[in-house]
Amino acid sequence: MTTSLLVLADTHVPRRARDLPEQVWDAIDRVDLVAHAGDWVSLELVERIRARAELQGVYGNNDGSEVRAVLPEVARWRVEGMRFAMVHETGAALRREARMDVAFHDVDVLVFGHSHIPWDSVTPAGMRLLNPGSPTDRRRQPRASYLEIVVENDRLDDVRFVYL
Repeated sequence: MTTSLLVLADTHVPRRARDLPEQVWDAIDRVDLVAHAGDWVSLELVERIRARAELQGVYGNNDGSEVRAVLPEVARWRVEGMRFAMVHETGAALRREARMDVAFHDVDVLVFGHSHIPWDSVTPAGMRLLNPGSPTDRRRQPRASYLEIVVENDRLDDVRFVYL
């Protein structure tokens, strides 16, 4: 079995961008699941994505009470036997892998956001840490970004950053 995921974070719609780029909407329409690691800013975006795709989402530090009322701080789910978790913020990059091994010891893949910096690393315990960056607010990064993931036969078959 194969499952495709689109991973987003830090979209900040409509504060930093009026909408998601059309390329992101096209990707939403073709994947099996969208994971969004917070800083949506508006409940409207949550609802628009939910209307088009299965969604796993968490709230971020820039999300108000409307978003926090419908999304958790931490989400956990399984894809083909792989254990995923998602949280908006993991703290400083220094020693992140060791801290996350303790905080999420029962997870295969941890998705996070907040920094707007694409991140892909593996902890000492073997957990994959992924931050998609931001498709709308690149900050100090050369390009805006998101992630596409394929899970096949209980393993990550493909993890690819898409740069806009």
